Amino acid sequence: MKAVVFDNHGDVSEICWREWPEPEVKPDEVKVRIQAAAFNGFDPMVLKGIPTLKTPLPMIPGGDMAGEVAEIGSAVPAGQWKVGERVMVMPLHIGKGMMGETMRGGFCEFVSVQHQYLIRLPDAVSYVDAAALPIAYGTAHRMMITRGKVRAGDRVLILGATGGVGTCCVQLAKLAGAEVAACTSSSVKAAQLKEIGADHVINTLEQDFVEETVKLWGKPRVFGESGGADIVVNFIGGKNWGKSLRAVKRDGRLLTCGATDGYDPQTDIRYIWSFELNIIGSNGWDMDDLRALLDLVAAGRLKPVIASVRKMQEAKTSMQDVIDRKVFGKAILTP
Repeated sequence: MKAVVFDNHGDVSEICWREWPEPEVKPDEVKVRIQAAAFNGFDPMVLKGIPTLKTPLPMIPGGDMAGEVAEIGSAVPAGQWKVGERVMVMPLHIGKGMMGETMRGGFCEFVSVQHQYLIRLPDAVSYVDAAALPIAYGTAHRMMITRGKVRAGDRVLILGATGGVGTCCVQLAKLAGAEVAACTSSSVKAAQLKEIGADHVINTLEQDFVEETVKLWGKPRVFGESGGADIVVNFIGGKNWGKSLRAVKRDGRLLTCGATDGYDPQTDIRYIWSFELNIIGSNGWDMDDLRALLDLVAAGRLKPVIASVRKMQEAKTSMQDVIDRKVFGKAILTP
């Protein structure tokens, strides 16, 4: 088979499309013929090299993937899977890590995975849409719905709203009936956020998101009628973490699933006790989150935001787009 491979850490010049041994199928595994696979924000970091992450070299990137069953191992329960069935691959494998990070990923023609990490695709869900879902959309679903419990009437402020996780947060909040203010540093992406349902867009290059939140929903107050956002979504961390506390209403929720700009920011904890804030962490996703997303897509209620669909031979171009922050939503590769 052929695969997108890098032999050494570095920039996109390390990436090539070349021959790679087709994976053998162990007794408890299923071989999947990949039909679509997607980039995530961690792909450039894995390419560059993360000191604390043990990435196997040579490496095949790509954590999200969907395809069809090509071969079934001898120990897979009879009748559980059939050759030709359409499936999504769960990329997080217990005890082994994440495909595309600590395990080789899906930017190739075939992968073999243990049978319990497959989910059937509804007929109405395309391979491209399915490949967009697992990591970013799964993370957003767990944070917004499973953990954050966003509901109709909530006022939701979303920082970093233009990537895979962020665009899904916007969509899920709107599906729940919330009023959404989405943050971006790009005027082009501001228009795109409006297109996917954001009620308000804050351009953080020109506007202070706390000041704009106060203009929209009033000032948070310790006593009396309190303004501010019911929910602030902040998976950026860094210098914006402390500021986020000032945008949450009394007894409001601050949701986090990561810290792309730094994990050890200054925090003025007076805001936490004075305004009785609820800080809710969310770690990854599970199979139920992915099944719920597939049901939403199949019903036509959720449409994954797709930035580009290219052949795997063009992986360098898409990777550079991710690095340059040109991607709004998900960048997809097909074999």
